[in-house]
Amino acid sequence: MPKNADFLPESAELAIGFLLLPDFAMMSYACASEPLRAANRLSGRTLYRWRHFSVDGGPVMASSGVPIVPDGRIGDDVRLDALFVFAGGNPSTIEHGPTEAWLRTLARRGVRLGGISGGPFLLARAGLLAGRRATIHWEHLPAFAESFPDVGTTGTVYEIDGDRMTSAGGVAALDMMIELIARDHGAALAAAVGDWFLRSELRAGGTPQRTGTAERLGIADPRLLRVLSHMEANPTEAPSRLRLARIAGLSVRRLEDLFAAHLGSTIGRHALALKLDRARRLLTQSGLSVIEVATACGFQSASHFSRSYRTRFGIPPSADQAGRAGLPRDGPGRERPGREGSGREGPGREGSGRESPGRDGSGQDGSGRDAAGRAAVRSQSNRTSPPSR
Repeated sequence: MPKNADFLPESAELAIGFLLLPDFAMMSYACASEPLRAANRLSGRTLYRWRHFSVDGGPVMASSGVPIVPDGRIGDDVRLDALFVFAGGNPSTIEHGPTEAWLRTLARRGVRLGGISGGPFLLARAGLLAGRRATIHWEHLPAFAESFPDVGTTGTVYEIDGDRMTSAGGVAALDMMIELIARDHGAALAAAVGDWFLRSELRAGGTPQRTGTAERLGIADPRLLRVLSHMEANPTEAPSRLRLARIAGLSVRRLEDLFAAHLGSTIGRHALALKLDRARRLLTQSGLSVIEVATACGFQSASHFSRSYRTRFGIPPSADQAGRAGLPRDGPGRERPGREGSGREGPGREGSGRESPGRDGSGQDGSGRDAAGRAAVRSQSNRTSPPSR
């Protein structure tokens, strides 16, 4: 496709950073980086340059087994207009003081900060999402909302709240980046980027992540759908069969018949399954104890919770409890401020002056070397890890 320099007036190029953590999702990363390359090509100018960072400056392995060689590490003294954090697997297990300190340093400098896929967990731990709207992949929503009650968690495909940007990952990152290109350089270029990637219908930030109950469960009966939507929106609620019947506009017996015919279950068993599924997400993705999870999910006793959990999943709740893993943990004196800009900074490499020119999609790393020659791309088909988005 030919370049078109008529999309926008001359403007300074923007410096973008990508902080990649182990097991980051290649899908989310590609959906965030490729729109920038397309914007450069379609405009005929270098509008964006980007650089990659890792915790220690070493290669970072994606969940697919492909390693990326970064241009720098956390703590580097760099000029950036925006930085996006990518984390996959179980992001709730990642606690790393130096990374959080570097993110707070960038925030104080006015750098726009984004979290993609599991990345919002790191921004929230650093105190950088307090009082902001934010989202994260639906699988991590319960743990995220429980862990950070001061964040306005929405569960949409992406949120842009001032200089904070969060995306649920996957193709939602593409939608968010096209929106950001529109804000930076105009709707015409953003539409051209969407066309480039065959994305003819862009989703707005407030769009729900998941398909509707009807599509997911293959149910068309509107009366049953009203009840199921209510139960999914209130998974910890102890359902009153009479109240649910009123929502459906049916008798309790007729509603039970619909559950049996369409779901092969009863109202009570379906409600319990919703509670237990939520409990499992909290156990595997938060630091809550078994008793805390039982309480958060509406169980009246730990013993009832444990019995029900073992019946559904074949293991006790304690076997699913999340451990703290991923990046190295800090010592007991690690800083954990509740708001951005407070506390001391991590050691990092502040002021080191380390700089590399970054990338602009041309295939060059800025020093004249082919960027592909700097990436140790290696397939590991036998690698297993939690799925990343």
